[in-house]
Amino acid sequence: MSTRTVLHPVDPDVLRDLRERVRARRVLPAVDRAGQDLGMAGRDLDALLDHWADAYRWEDHEARVLARPWVRSGSATPVNAIVHRAGADAPVVLFLHGWPDSVLRFERVLDRVDDVTCVVPALPGFPFAAATERSGWSAIEMADAVHAAMLDLGFDRFVVSAGDVGCDVGEAIAARHPGAVAALHLTDVSQYHFLGGLPDDLDDEERAYVERGRQWQRDEGGYMHEQSTRPNTLSVGLADSPAGLAAWIGEKLDRWTDQAVDTPPFSRDELLTWITAYWVSGCIGTSFAPYAVGGGKDWGRIDVPTVMTVFPADLVNAPRRFAERRFRMVDWREFEHGGHFAAWERPDDYLWGVRRAVEVGW
Repeated sequence: MSTRTVLHPVDPDVLRDLRERVRARRVLPAVDRAGQDLGMAGRDLDALLDHWADAYRWEDHEARVLARPWVRSGSATPVNAIVHRAGADAPVVLFLHGWPDSVLRFERVLDRVDDVTCVVPALPGFPFAAATERSGWSAIEMADAVHAAMLDLGFDRFVVSAGDVGCDVGEAIAARHPGAVAALHLTDVSQYHFLGGLPDDLDDEERAYVERGRQWQRDEGGYMHEQSTRPNTLSVGLADSPAGLAAWIGEKLDRWTDQAVDTPPFSRDELLTWITAYWVSGCIGTSFAPYAVGGGKDWGRIDVPTVMTVFPADLVNAPRRFAERRFRMVDWREFEHGGHFAAWERPDDYLWGVRRAVEVGW
């Protein structure tokens, strides 16, 4: 049986140590090449770190997060989840986050929904997650753990809404527990599908997509290679240096969002809240696990009605034909704005996909 979970506030000593580490950071020269973006450094990072040390208050944001209706499943692998319950007959939607984020990805969505039961699990190894006996969970193992938790919470059928690593987890739930998933709502097709096992009959648009994806991997995918091949080495520095963690995560939160909008997707406080969630939980290393210990997708096309919402500033958007090779696509919509964290950046547009998936599957 599940239990009401009260996530405890972070020890004030942890926050004092964090501020002291930020203030005592070493400032080192960075590579400077005119016209080239070589990563997060310089004045933007310094301003963020100064704010973290002297103005930002985790306690204010933590209070809001802890006030959510958290529960812990009684399944073999305990899962912490936010569960916003609607009426007894309301549709149930399972929201799955990715990296480098957490349940915080869906805060703006949750605040806009009152007629759907929303379940937002903290994936094992990520911020706010329940402690487990071991670390290093693959997306497939997470899928089985989340499915077991949903059964324990009383939900044997649900719609899945996901992005990033959550898409891998959601796809695995649909493949391994097909009777449980009424419909899928995805914002991206896992990059693992174009990185290997490609069919021989790709059309011109699909071949261009594959080449675009490979070019993106060459230009932007260094983080993915490091996290998949040497996660433990990398995590030592990031878990010990808040400045390093802020640069590693902050770069992604900046580069992967839609910059062609009038209002930045994150305020300075919001950006630091997502980063601080990783620091206070000490989970940056375990969050690399889906990259490092991913199992093979040993299943065919997913025969579950699928809705895809495509946001232009996401990482590598697949064409519809390529997506239809993997999923039974029933609707597809491309939006004018939004990036990788669409549930946060464009919550109303994101909710269109959620509600469409409920409509076709429930």
